[in-house]
Amino acid sequence: MTKLLSENEVAGYRARGYHFPVNALSESEVAEFRGKLEDYEARTGGPIQGEMRHRSHVLFPWINEMIRHPKILDAIEDLLGPDILCWNTSFFIKEPRDPGFVSWHQDATYWGLDSSDVATAWIAMSPANKVSGCMKFVPGTHKQQVKHEDTFDHNNLLTRGQEIAVEVDESKAVFVELKPGEASLRHRAIDRESSEHAGGHHERRRDRLSRERQEHERGTGDEERSEDDRSGTIRRGRDR
Repeated sequence: MTKLLSENEVAGYRARGYHFPVNALSESEVAEFRGKLEDYEARTGGPIQGEMRHRSHVLFPWINEMIRHPKILDAIEDLLGPDILCWNTSFFIKEPRDPGFVSWHQDATYWGLDSSDVATAWIAMSPANKVSGCMKFVPGTHKQQVKHEDTFDHNNLLTRGQEIAVEVDESKAVFVELKPGEASLRHRAIDRESSEHAGGHHERRRDRLSRERQEHERGTGDEERSEDDRSGTIRRGRDR
């Protein structure tokens, strides 16, 4: 018996490689969390930068609180089971008219984990839509890993500008439009990308993502991943 998602929604996730929207945070909760991010940025003189954007659940108590939210955990448990470990969190923020984009890629190519029992909960802290550069997924592409190449494009928000090296059928792509407080859940190997924020004076797009894995999941020893990257925080269940 599922806790938050229906049996059909779980089946759809397994078939397509994603599910959205999930009503994760209330209006007041997302306003509180966003306010804490903005307070931090006001104190430090600008947008959150560099290492503070990653593994931030070990840096900010309010993010640690967010990743333990019952609705988020219930949704992840419906997909992965009762033993849940958070191994990374990140901010993706796009300012209006910012040329930053994310190329078509599969996360699993670079994560150095040894099974597919990994899901990402992507939580919108402001509207994520076509204008603000929301994500796009290609359904069913999580079933096959494909070749990637590094471009080192200056505007690519990925560390090496990594992108899929074969043709992506963008005619099948689905826009992942979310309201503040809604979340998307995605498989680690789904083809995904997001365009630049095309808005003029529209507000910046703020998103918080949390990557979850079953507690038995272990790293493969990928040289690109540090020991810190392979560690995690148990959020529900037991360390097996």
